[in-house]
Amino acid sequence: MAASLSSASRKTQLWLAFATIYLVWGSTYLAIRIGVHEAPPMLLAGLRFALASPLMVAYALWRGDRFPRARRDYLIVASTGILMLVGGNGLVTWAEQWVASGQTALIVATSALWIAWFGSFGSKGVALNVVTVLGLLLGFAGVALLVGDGLHATAAPAAAYVALVISPIAWAAGSILSLRYPLSCGPMMAAALQSSVGAVVLCGAGLLHGDAQRWVWTPAVLGSVLYLAVFGSFVAYNAYYWLVHATTPAQLSTYAYVNPAVAVLLGWLILGERLSAMQLAGMAVILVSVLAVNLKAMRRKPA
Repeated sequence: MAASLSSASRKTQLWLAFATIYLVWGSTYLAIRIGVHEAPPMLLAGLRFALASPLMVAYALWRGDRFPRARRDYLIVASTGILMLVGGNGLVTWAEQWVASGQTALIVATSALWIAWFGSFGSKGVALNVVTVLGLLLGFAGVALLVGDGLHATAAPAAAYVALVISPIAWAAGSILSLRYPLSCGPMMAAALQSSVGAVVLCGAGLLHGDAQRWVWTPAVLGSVLYLAVFGSFVAYNAYYWLVHATTPAQLSTYAYVNPAVAVLLGWLILGERLSAMQLAGMAVILVSVLAVNLKAMRRKPA
């Protein structure tokens, strides 16, 4: 009986964590797009993590987590924080100055492909089958369609699309690094420390760039920062980092084809964003490829 209740509780936790990263992270693209319309991107991204970090540390300590003691742990925290929050989130925030939120989410959806590919590396890797390889190639073709159409329309500078291609690679690398090298502290504390790393690096970059002189506290900027800090970072990032250690890389990467659907819908409803025929084709190709890559792996039970 106790085992049955424990199993049911575990399933409930998994469903709640997945629902959180599906819905909240899908909406963060809209919040970022609104914020960078009036605020400089690096400082916006840095303040998000600077506000979230104390909440995350306090929550981790309240749950009984402790700070890691080994130097190795702090090196891993620094590496994953830079990869996932600076390379992943920071580049997305910078690129959304020009690229629509829905299109951004679709390109970032390729993190699922990179996670599945990077997850095959090393002695602990999961081998890729023919369907998975074809899915990976199909997904990258979908990105080429989106980027090519955006460049053709001159909607954003080429550097913005380069940043969006690099962003999911950095995020996936950090995710697999976190999985392969677990820390001596709990996942909540690890996420809090990563957030602190992101805050220091992004705020530092923004201040060096002169973002403080251009910063203005408007209702839109304040709402964007608070939403990203509380929900995008504190709530959803804790859920994601818990899932990194609670499920398989393939199951984890399913968020990447739900987030774009949420982002595209919200961008259309609130900001009036539209997708061209080429972008719709790219969206379909990416989502089908992500589903193909993960469909078989999702049927496996995590170790």
